Amino acid sequence: MTLEIITADTLSPLRHGFFTRKGGASSGVFAGLNCGPGSSDQREIVSINRTRVAQAMEVPLEALITVSQVHSPRVVTVTGPLSEPRPEADALVTREPGLALSVLTADCQPVLFADVEAGVIGAAHAGWRGAQGGVLEETVDAMIALGASRDGIRAVIGPTISQRAYEVGPEFFEEFLAEDQGNTRFFAGGEGDRMQFDLPAYGLHRLRAAGVEAEWTRHCTYSDPERFYSFRRTTHQREADYGRLISAIRL
Repeated sequence: MTLEIITADTLSPLRHGFFTRKGGASSGVFAGLNCGPGSSDQREIVSINRTRVAQAMEVPLEALITVSQVHSPRVVTVTGPLSEPRPEADALVTREPGLALSVLTADCQPVLFADVEAGVIGAAHAGWRGAQGGVLEETVDAMIALGASRDGIRAVIGPTISQRAYEVGPEFFEEFLAEDQGNTRFFAGGEGDRMQFDLPAYGLHRLRAAGVEAEWTRHCTYSDPERFYSFRRTTHQREADYGRLISAIRL
C-alpha cells in the first residue's frame, strides 16, 4: 500500500510530511505505519516502516533523526546522525542539508517549522505539557540561534486530537487557569464537571504569541482510526498498545 503523506503549502518547497498510518508493515493493533521503537511492536517491523519513511524523505535511515521524547521543552540542535542512546528532548532544529528531523505522536501535536530563506528547519512534539512548558517557543529560539528570523519562520501543526475528543477534568482546567486567566478560551463545557480542551488552538496561540505564522492541518487523530493512531482512543478501547505516527521535514 502506498504511504499517505499530508503536506502544507506554507512549508513548500521543502520536503516534509505528516505521515498517516497507511502504507506500513505492522499488523494487529499497530496495523499500518507504526514508527515508534518504544511500542511493543516487532522491532524489525518498526525498522521497515521507518525505512519506508526515510525513502519517502529521500534520506538514508540514519539521517531520519528522532529523539527520546519526554514531554519537555528541551530542544536538540542537530548537526549529523545521533548515536544511541538518543538524547531526551522533544524538539530538534538544524541547518544541515540531508537530515530529516522527525517527531512521533499519537494525539499530541506534531509541529514542523521552516525558515526557507534562512535554510533552518525544526520539528517539535507538543502535547499539553510540552506546549505549556514552552517547547514551541524554545524551538523558535533555537532556530533563530541558527540564523532564522522570527518573521521568516512558518509553523504547521499536523494531525492531533481535536477539542471534541479531548475531555479533561477540573484539575486540568484549574492548572491552565492558574497560568493565564485568558486560557478559558481553550475550554468548552462537557458533561458534569468535565470540559473539552482545544489543544491545537492552544498551540496556535503559543506560536502566534511568539511572533510566528502558524496553521493547523485540521486533522483529528482520535476520530479517524483508519488514518491515525490515537493514545486516547486506544485507552478507551482497552487495547494493549498503540502505534506512533511520524512527521518529518528536511532541507
